[in-house]
Formats: sequence, structure tokens, C-alpha cells
Amino acid sequence: MGGSSGSSPCASCKLLRRRCCKDCIFAPYFPPHDPHKFAIVHKVFGASNLSKMLQELPVNQRGDAVSSLVFEANARVRDPVYGCAGTIYYLQNQVSQLQLQLAAAQAEVLTMQMHQKPHLAEQESEMSFLMAGDDFNSISHYIAVGSNLSATVMEDPLTR
Repeated sequence: MGGSSGSSPCASCKLLRRRCCKDCIFAPYFPPHDPHKFAIVHKVFGASNLSKMLQELPVNQRGDAVSSLVFEANARVRDPVYGCAGTIYYLQNQVSQLQLQLAAAQAEVLTMQMHQKPHLAEQESEMSFLMAGDDFNSISHYIAVGSNLSATVMEDPLTR
């Protein structure tokens, strides 16, 4: 990955204007096609501090550390006072607001279900009452009453 094999130097060596050696600690994490990534980390943390941090970590954790540092550096540039903490605070507030909205929506659904249940219970009790009659005449009586009610509703109000 270094510049000794004829390939272009990594983004850090390019920005720092130095020769990229074969064992450059930055080369695996700051490729030459993404110079902004190193530039922002360098601006916030400095190349020396970044190098020390990476050297203290096992190789298998360095990629994640670089990703975290890039995120923190971007957050610091956007919000110099709070950095990542500001982003976390904003997201926590957003989660709290969404939880309140969800609770309100769930309460509204429950309220609607509770209002529908008595109505459904009424319909069920009427149906069970109608079906409870053993003779056919009682059912036909209710049907006749229902048809008379619908006839009065359909009447022209001016003819009364």
C-alpha cells in the first residue's frame, strides 16, 4: 500500500508531503482516493496523536478506531463545542419524542377499540337475542319492525 512500490502515496503522506513507506501506519486506513478523510482527522486530532493512538491498538481494532475518529472529527467540525455528544443528545431527544408519539398513537388505537367493543357487543347481543327465539314468528316480527322503521326513514319529510 505504501509509495515504495510505485503506487501513489496514501492520503496522509500526500497531505503531509512525505514519502509513503511500505509500513506506513496510515496507508491501510486512508487510501489515496479519499484525502478528505485524513484531512479532517488530522485537523482535529493531529497526525502525531493519530499515529500514537493507532500504534497502541491491536491491528484488528484499528479500522474501527479510524472509523470512530473520522466520525468524531466530522462531528467536531460541525459542532466544535459538543461534537459527538451533541449528536447523541439530539438523537436521544428525537427517540424520546418518537416514543411519546408512539404511546399517544397506541392510546388512541386502544380508545378506538374500546369504543367499538360496546357497539360490537350490542350487535352481538341483538343477534343472540334474535337467534334465541325458537319460533320463526319472533324473527319475522323483528324483520317486519325493521322494515317499517326503514320505511319511515325513507318518507319524504314534506308529506308528513
